[in-house]
Amino acid sequence: MAEAYNRLIGAASLAGALIDTSPVPLLLFDGHGLVVHASPSFCTAFDILAKGAEGANLANLGEGEWDIAQLHVLLDNALADGMDLGDYETDLVREGVPPRRLVVNVQNLNHVGAERHRVLMVVHDVTDVRRVEHLNVALLLEKDTLLRERAVLMQEMQHRIANSLQIIASVLLLKARTVKSEETRRHLHDAHDRVMSVAAVQQHLQASLGEVEVGPYLTKLCESLASSMIRESRPLTLSVRSDTATVTSQEAVSLGLIVTELVINALKHAFPDGREGEVLVDYELPQPGWTLSVTDDGIGKPPASHSTRVGLGTSVVEALGKQLRAQLTASDAAPGARIALVNIDPRPSNDD
Repeated sequence: MAEAYNRLIGAASLAGALIDTSPVPLLLFDGHGLVVHASPSFCTAFDILAKGAEGANLANLGEGEWDIAQLHVLLDNALADGMDLGDYETDLVREGVPPRRLVVNVQNLNHVGAERHRVLMVVHDVTDVRRVEHLNVALLLEKDTLLRERAVLMQEMQHRIANSLQIIASVLLLKARTVKSEETRRHLHDAHDRVMSVAAVQQHLQASLGEVEVGPYLTKLCESLASSMIRESRPLTLSVRSDTATVTSQEAVSLGLIVTELVINALKHAFPDGREGEVLVDYELPQPGWTLSVTDDGIGKPPASHSTRVGLGTSVVEALGKQLRAQLTASDAAPGARIALVNIDPRPSNDD
């Protein structure tokens, strides 16, 4: 009998020591729902004196802030050896102190006899966690709102840019029809073609933010160029071949302008007198860089001479190629010509 009593006293002492050293706030209740022991972490966290807690029930614990109906339900259920009801989240409201958000779990420890019945209440303060969660939700909602507003502004800007380019192109075409100088008319037509090339690139980038897939982008761009420049009576085809690749929107603009310039040039000059033929736009990824080429099977490039000046189109392509860290090369395609931009520098083009 004495040995059993000593084991019981030893177990009680061990339980008390564990509660005293717990960093998590704990309350130990007896079979009548009265506090047997409150951990120092509980007393410190909720500003309750240990002596004032022992022997108290939930209703008169502290200043009455623990008198919460659901906590009574959890405690009574554990005292009756009911099923585990899991965690319960509630607000602890005490006058003069900011509300605390708590997660409470109540567990039946043992049931040797009514006088030995013990119930443990574990309290987790999640006030800061919930505050951060709510802040994150608010920030995400604000981000979504800003993204929607940005999308609307981008769409409006794109429409205005498209309208402005169309107006400029129309004015240039009207001026070309009224001037008497053939050279001036040719320059105005060239300016019109370049404005339209910018408009074509801008149109196919309207829905693109961030990364752009090269293949679909160049395919749509060339379909647009073909529909505007290849009449039904001209036996010409324009096709695109591309490795799977993505580029930034800024790089896509440069690639689009280059392709537009080279394709327009090929369609205008490589197939005179209704000649039939094909223009191929090809984007390849030979490591470590990439190659963009426009190849036609037309009459080929005329032989170079000292009197031949570098055209505006060539200057534009060279300047855009420099931005992309690519070198412009021209070669005989036998038949036709191949104009290529070769990039061997894998660094992003906006490093400078």
